[in-house]
Amino acid sequence: MPVDRRQFLEACSAAGLSGLFPGALYAQVAEEEDESPITTEHVAAAETIAGLSFSSDERELLVENLNENLNQYKSMREQDLPNARAPATTFDPRRGGAEIPDVPPSEDGAYVPLPPVDRPASDEDLAFSSVSELARLLRSRQLTSVELTELALKRLRRHDDQLHAVISYTEERALEAARRADEELDAGDWRGPLHGVPYGAKDLLAVEGTRTTWGATPYQEQRIDETATVVNKLDDAGAVLVAKLSLGALAWGDVWYDATTKNPWNLDQGSSGSSAGPAAAVSAGCVPFAIGSE
Repeated sequence: MPVDRRQFLEACSAAGLSGLFPGALYAQVAEEEDESPITTEHVAAAETIAGLSFSSDERELLVENLNENLNQYKSMREQDLPNARAPATTFDPRRGGAEIPDVPPSEDGAYVPLPPVDRPASDEDLAFSSVSELARLLRSRQLTSVELTELALKRLRRHDDQLHAVISYTEERALEAARRADEELDAGDWRGPLHGVPYGAKDLLAVEGTRTTWGATPYQEQRIDETATVVNKLDDAGAVLVAKLSLGALAWGDVWYDATTKNPWNLDQGSSGSSAGPAAAVSAGCVPFAIGSE
């Protein structure tokens, strides 16, 4: 049976091999001449060190990919980067030393009123409404956050057998947040356009009380007892987290430890990645928006 290069390399990533195997392999190559390419013999020997076993076809596929990495490392080492040069950790769009004037923020925020909308006749149309439309429906109380949250959970459960986009549901947390949003909206306390709107978060993001798997086999049961800043900010905005969504293993591709996340409009195709679950869930109208990365 022929080996598909993409599937094999992604399966290696899903098994958590991306950090383990290359280390053993590069240690071997480093003992030889600098210009020596990685060969299938190197791979076979490294398997013993890493406790792995590949077929000859799989070794051929790995060799090409691993040599590409060696060339990239060599290219980076050839760059003249003095030790005193700081890494580019800050994005600054200013050019030519332009100064940005200090403008004090308005006390009530910058909000442009939008025209009113009517609630769609069907749940299907509601599921594909934009965040802007949902915000107006929620604020006008034509729709409750609990209704919208329950619809999102229902659609995720209905379609996930085909999509494989959900790693963990956060139903209890979601319904509690939705009820709180409805109480605030009923009292006229509007936090902004995300208030009461459900969403999904890529399982790269830690949320206290949930698993954070990174889509990889070694981390299936990992729990990080803190909540990512982006989730905290969305909590403050009144948004409702309904599920942690799939990502390719270790944020690579659309293959995670349990399945391949599918494109809702072509189930023979993966949804790409690494933000595979957020892409699939939003495209299928399961959540109004989702957080991926990059």
